[in-house]
Amino acid sequence: MELELTPVADGLRFLVFAKPRASRSRVLGVKQGALEVAIAAPPVDGAANTELLKTLAKSLGVSKSSVVLVAGETSKHKRVVVQGLSADELRRRLMG
Repeated sequence: MELELTPVADGLRFLVFAKPRASRSRVLGVKQGALEVAIAAPPVDGAANTELLKTLAKSLGVSKSSVVLVAGETSKHKRVVVQGLSADELRRRLMG
């Protein structure tokens, strides 16, 4: 299944399924239209969200400020906006 991207005014929005307390932080792939990301940090005091944004920025080759969590701060199911990439470029960088 392909990652579902939604164009928004400030970039591209997509769903993320976060898996905290993993052995290491990394992008796992696409599952049911959402990007599945393993996060080494525990879901305590926003540590997992910070690590998620850092992991996505590194995987996409963009600055951390270009990746914004817009919904799902306390959930495993999150919505993220990435700025400065086209849909094709985002998919290419994620799937590599």
